[in-house]
Amino acid sequence: MSLLTFTRRAALAVALLAGTTIGAMAQVTLNRGLDGDPTTLDPHKTSTVTDAHVLRDLYEGLLIHDNRGQVAAGVAERWERSADGRTYTFFLRANARWSNGDPVTAEDFVFSMRRVVDPATAAQYASILFPILNAERINRNQGASVDQLGVRAVNATTLEITLNTPVPFFLELLTHQTALPVHPASVRQHGEAFVRAGNKVSNGAYTLLEQSPGSHVRLRKNPAFHDAANVRIDIVNHIPIRDTAAGARRFVAGELHLTVDIPADQLRQLRQQLGNQVSVTPLLGTHYMAFNTAKAPFSDRRVRQALSMAIDREFIAEQIWQGTAIAATSFIPPGMSNFGEAPQPSWVNLSAIDREERAKALLREAGFTAANPLKVQIRFNMTDNNRASMIAIADQWKQIGVETTFISTDARTHFNFLRERGDMDVARAGWIADYNDAQNFLFLLESTNTLNYSRWVSPAYDAIMARAAAEGNLERRAVILREAAAMVSEEQVYAPFLYFTNRNLVSSRLQGFVGNPRAAFASRYMSLTN
Repeated sequence: MSLLTFTRRAALAVALLAGTTIGAMAQVTLNRGLDGDPTTLDPHKTSTVTDAHVLRDLYEGLLIHDNRGQVAAGVAERWERSADGRTYTFFLRANARWSNGDPVTAEDFVFSMRRVVDPATAAQYASILFPILNAERINRNQGASVDQLGVRAVNATTLEITLNTPVPFFLELLTHQTALPVHPASVRQHGEAFVRAGNKVSNGAYTLLEQSPGSHVRLRKNPAFHDAANVRIDIVNHIPIRDTAAGARRFVAGELHLTVDIPADQLRQLRQQLGNQVSVTPLLGTHYMAFNTAKAPFSDRRVRQALSMAIDREFIAEQIWQGTAIAATSFIPPGMSNFGEAPQPSWVNLSAIDREERAKALLREAGFTAANPLKVQIRFNMTDNNRASMIAIADQWKQIGVETTFISTDARTHFNFLRERGDMDVARAGWIADYNDAQNFLFLLESTNTLNYSRWVSPAYDAIMARAAAEGNLERRAVILREAAAMVSEEQVYAPFLYFTNRNLVSSRLQGFVGNPRAAFASRYMSLTN
């Protein structure tokens, strides 16, 4: 194919993605890459960062993350906290509107929060609202009804939320996509179909124009949004990119203005070619391997420890990810507020050779030999970087006598499989903080959490987490959370191997993008220059 032909095709692709004709070229269109299709556009059933990128454009919560990842006013223009820290009063903007023109009211938030904790909704992240009075009892069918949730509308523009106990990170929780409001009349009229284009009524900077799985989610500027005058992008196309190398090619061709990942093996070349358009910034998140503790032999701690200590994390960080990720041995990433230094596994200071020998010894103790090798199947969501990492880990496990096979799927299929408790041995997963607190990582291992991919059940661990939840003193609470983290580290239920960074290709035409540790990149803050 000639360069001219390729350029013409690239230009045609951009025009098609933008949904433009020659007469509509005045519209400003932003093409954003996603790492897969959103699992849902129902904010109360969401569970992935991919969902969050789209939902952040469609909806606005009481509070939001601004383009620097800081908590900022959303629908609530101001708020107050009671002296005992248990009651918050939010004062809503008088000009907050749904995309159909209806006012956004305090009752809308009452309806939405009740819907989240209602067990019939099956919200993956209902626990986000558990600090609210009676939320957990309602969600777990423990004798409380939804109308007993500690949320009430004082009047149309005043919302009062009462907590069980003071929670130091409660305002952060309200920035999560699960805490977003839905339009009550639309949900009542359309049921689960309220998420479809034509049915969806949203209150954010954009409305849903079209959703085509595998191709794009197209959004259009919402003229009813209270800050519409400052929204500079007319059309946003969120485009699933499963292959980071293909995403880089589309970026270079001008088809994408922003990507969510970079092929690590091309990083040096891309930096030489694109310069400052390559953006790598810190992010609170951890890549990990989840062992199915409900299944032998992964129920044996010795097997989990052996597999974890055999992973050469420095090699993966430096050689596979080209320094765009950081080697991790603790599930809790550095930089976590009110926590201190994360506990490390007992073997962390052993040399690579000593770790390998110790891993072989543990496998022998567990009954595995050259004649009876441990066989492991790894499941992972397909990206270039993930594939390379899993191949590297399999090669490292081979050095201790482990035979490995793979199953790879797209991100949506992969994480749905894990949440639905599909049969697996070991699965690659990752977690990016919803709020800056160690509890947001440690709660994943609680027995009742649907995101506990390891299926680990430990009453002792659950009791530690319950103590932390009941402790209002930050220093004492940090000690308890470190106790929980130490148990996770020694059990190696999850084997952390890398800490995340934001890795984005950002067009020189795109203004307002700021890499931040919350990965909050709302389109409303961006603009495109000519």
